[in-house]
Amino acid sequence: MAAPMSNVDEIRDRVILGEFGVKNVHTTDYPGNYPGYDDTWDLEKFKKNFRIDIVHSDENMLEFDMIGIDAAIANAFRRILLAEVPTMAIEKAFIYNNTSIIQDEILAHRLGLVPIKADPRLFEYRNPEDQEGTEIDTIQLQLKVKCTRNPRAPKDSSDPKELYLNHMVYSGDIKWLPIGNQADVFADAKIGPVHGDILLAQLRPGQELDIVMHCVKGIGKDHAKFSPVATASYRLLPEITLLQTIEGEQAEILVTFDYLILIWGHEHV
Repeated sequence: MAAPMSNVDEIRDRVILGEFGVKNVHTTDYPGNYPGYDDTWDLEKFKKNFRIDIVHSDENMLEFDMIGIDAAIANAFRRILLAEVPTMAIEKAFIYNNTSIIQDEILAHRLGLVPIKADPRLFEYRNPEDQEGTEIDTIQLQLKVKCTRNPRAPKDSSDPKELYLNHMVYSGDIKWLPIGNQADVFADAKIGPVHGDILLAQLRPGQELDIVMHCVKGIGKDHAKFSPVATASYRLLPEITLLQTIEGEQAEILVTFDYLILIWGHEHV
């Protein structure tokens, strides 16, 4: 059933938030959907109307507006960011020594979730049947830490930070072991964990870790550790229409409410 002509202009380019859900999120760029309008999808028209505005960009976050596309396409971008963009992550952990209280399986899982700083475009996908990696498909890392007593610790101290050396194992303790010619090819890449302050384990004197790890190229669809983002979300740009004139105290309340909504939106996107 065709929509009333008086409402066509409003719903052709807007998503409507109703009492019980969001309406009009489906694609309408095909002929005959609205009487009197030819909404056939056209590449040149799309290129003219579509644009991306960067709202905020830093090392850890990117926020941008996409204008001129359906909500379904925006959601497709979100899903692609989560599951289809390749990264490098720890796939195999060869544990030669682990005398900490953390079981090998738990420690290997924690290591696998540590984000690795490396450009996946410079590596090939590793064949699952290959037991040994090469310089074109594998990054080799090592974690070797041993906890000892601090000979200079105060005699009356009970603080582990003063009593022990290397008792907190962080991701920053993971070191890169170049394979083949990687030391020359990636001399300026600074391959290693993205963040050096991720706590991996706690040790006591006599306990140590000796682990060699292999990083491979993968996508989030195979395992969450390959996802390049902690989260990816989108929201619709609201358009609020006031049905009557707001004055006086009510206007001040409305301004305050709009400001709070704006702050909440930036904190939760």
